Amino acid sequence: MNPKVILVVEDEPRVLASIKQGLEEEGYRVLTATNAADAMQESLDLTPDLAILDIGLPGGVNGLQLIGLLRQKFPSLPILMLTALGTNYDVVRGLDAGADDYMVKPFNFAELMARTRSLLRRGSLAPITEEIQVADLVIYTAARKVTRAGKEISLTTKEYDLLFFLVRNRDRVVTRREIAEVVWQLKFDTGTNVIDVYVNYLRNKIDKGYDVKLIHTVVGVGYILSEEPRK
Repeated sequence: MNPKVILVVEDEPRVLASIKQGLEEEGYRVLTATNAADAMQESLDLTPDLAILDIGLPGGVNGLQLIGLLRQKFPSLPILMLTALGTNYDVVRGLDAGADDYMVKPFNFAELMARTRSLLRRGSLAPITEEIQVADLVIYTAARKVTRAGKEISLTTKEYDLLFFLVRNRDRVVTRREIAEVVWQLKFDTGTNVIDVYVNYLRNKIDKGYDVKLIHTVVGVGYILSEEPRK
């Protein structure tokens, strides 16, 4: 079986070398770049399965902007931000830019590996059927494609996984803890609003502009995906 390919974009040589060595020791094939231009060039010949990006990059294009460039070419590419910028504002900004996960330097390598495996585990939420439909929303599980009223909706890896979890639990309230443990495979942190941020992303893509809203908040508990309106 061919090893997974990971693109690492980091402008600090020692950090880049350390991450590359660690990933290779875990059996991954690693592409490296120190700026956005080189990162895009590296991905031309060998499509990455995951990208790990720093925010502060030289050359006029930072890591947040690089997310957009990579998304244009690889819409479903899992992206992990690995940066020294660790305020709540920075984390939200990174997720808003399209990152699937966010880690702050200095980091624990074992945790980086756990998050890497989680993002690469495409089949962790194994589909039961090839198509799942709720109202006019359809998930084509084999292709990880989503449409509503026949219009295709572009989702990031984590957005898709979150939607799939909600759909699999349709008409049942799921807690934030359940979402954190199943979708992110992490212990729920009451101090973060990442889940709420991602639910908002989904609402903007799935429900905005449609008369029937599918994603509903159950105050103090969590969320439910249902065709039935919530009182």
